[in-house]
Amino acid sequence: MSFPETLDNTLPETLDNTIPDVWDYKGRPSERTKSGGWGSAAMILGVEAVERLTTLGIGVNLVTYLTGTMHLSNATSANTVTNFLGTSFMLTLLGGFIADTFLGRYLTIAIFTAIQATGVTILTISTIIPSLQPPKCTETTEACIPANSTQLTVLYLALYLTALGTGGLKSSVSGFGSDQFDDSQPKERSIMLNFFNWFFFCINLGALVAETVLVYIQDHVGRRWGYGICACAIVLGLVVFLCGTKRYRFKKLVGSPLTQIAAVVVAAWKKREMETPSDVLFLYNDVDDVKKGKQKLPHTEQFRFLDKAAIKDSTAIESGMTNKWNLSTLTDVEEVKMVIRMLPIWATTIMFWTVYVQMNTFSVSQASTMNRNIGSFQIPAASLTVFVVISALLTVPIFDKLVRPIASKLLHNPKGLSPLQHIGVGLFLSIIAMVAAALCELKRLRAAHAYGLTDKPEAEIPLTVFWILPQFLLVGAGEALTYVGQLDFFLKECPKGMKTISTGLFLSTLALGFFFSSILVTIVHKVTVNNPWIANNINKGKLYNFYWLLVVLSVFNFVVFSFCAKWYVYKDKRLAEVGIELEEDEPTFH
Repeated sequence: MSFPETLDNTLPETLDNTIPDVWDYKGRPSERTKSGGWGSAAMILGVEAVERLTTLGIGVNLVTYLTGTMHLSNATSANTVTNFLGTSFMLTLLGGFIADTFLGRYLTIAIFTAIQATGVTILTISTIIPSLQPPKCTETTEACIPANSTQLTVLYLALYLTALGTGGLKSSVSGFGSDQFDDSQPKERSIMLNFFNWFFFCINLGALVAETVLVYIQDHVGRRWGYGICACAIVLGLVVFLCGTKRYRFKKLVGSPLTQIAAVVVAAWKKREMETPSDVLFLYNDVDDVKKGKQKLPHTEQFRFLDKAAIKDSTAIESGMTNKWNLSTLTDVEEVKMVIRMLPIWATTIMFWTVYVQMNTFSVSQASTMNRNIGSFQIPAASLTVFVVISALLTVPIFDKLVRPIASKLLHNPKGLSPLQHIGVGLFLSIIAMVAAALCELKRLRAAHAYGLTDKPEAEIPLTVFWILPQFLLVGAGEALTYVGQLDFFLKECPKGMKTISTGLFLSTLALGFFFSSILVTIVHKVTVNNPWIANNINKGKLYNFYWLLVVLSVFNFVVFSFCAKWYVYKDKRLAEVGIELEEDEPTFH
């Protein structure tokens, strides 16, 4: 992958040097030859790479730190990891709202990167100061002393400051990167498409380094060094990002789609007693919607209650009290309806990420008890998550070159599989992955019993860790298909005037999937307390039953998803039926 040439001095001299509706850091019209392009985008890519490095550098190996150093139970440790990762993704909604409504993308990235750096620094300090960790276990100790309230307070403060910073940064970094290119110019638009390829590359580069190099340093050199490197990396990323301030292109605030959704719902509720006109011409529509970056949409009969938001209230109009909270345009109403139609698909993709996060929690716990040696080298247990990344990276080209041509012939679709079919295959693979995980756990427990290691959770079971690889590889392949399918679906199906919400819809499924895992673990742990599935000594537990539970839930979810996917009508088809051509969308990665 080669870096494209800079945009400087490459465009025709006849082209106006200033870019419409784009400003420099002092609020002046931005000059094309002195701003944006790859010089700016590279600095933004850098901060994304270190964000992924830092977040995963903490998250993928956190469960072993919580159980081994902080002496927390397996269930509590797993929930802490899933809550940390879930909060990171859920806070992208807050970050996006703040960026779109108040601060803009540049300030949002700068402020939240500083917050993330603060959280990682506190975490690093907590690994250095002995009083912020419980005493180490010894052979004479009957039970390890778990972390006290003060130690846990510092730990959680560090983790959730890091999560807050991650959420705010992640919400804006891809959008601010694309702002550095003028998509109205063919040359810059083509380079912008390459930017997204590099963005995806940086995401996976950060993940690979975190899951290999950083995990090895944490396990063999020390947590203080592993987390210290994360702290230094995010600070360096912030410094590099700020160095590009004078070259960045800035766009005006456009407002948050969440505000539009809330305004339509509130306006409809206020007029709930009013009768909806039978003729759509009596509903309010703004002739300037197209100028505001929206696409005219035909009126639909679904969710007619929301049409009340566009009823013209003569009393409010005459008194001059009309605003978006009591009168919405018909286009705004139809855009909200489009988002609502996507919610069943959105809800049924959450379960995949519940399965996915097991690779960062219980699968790591499984691997930590198995033989991980390759010659004299021992693979860190958390580094096995790198096979998820490798599998995902290999699945995309293999699927594109081998499966897509066959699917296009069988389904008479030039694109092969539709976005929803991509998601469906990903969900199916997640079911197979949990079946493999349950069978592997049964084999691991039989080996522990056969070698008399049931009461020795710290001992290495003479069973190669490669037995556990199928679940990592299957989840990785499922992630690639589900990830691509979700991004494609949410980006293309979101209305033109609410494109920024596509990021929030996608990332919120990850967050809720992680949170659902925490809820599930808590319930299972309480219900099975007398005969625990998730025991502190994993060799005495019945983790395989938890995996079978995930299989059952995933099968049920897959059936519901199939019905929802069959019910759903794609936006281009709906608009084509009334003679409206769908406008082309730009790609995005998160």
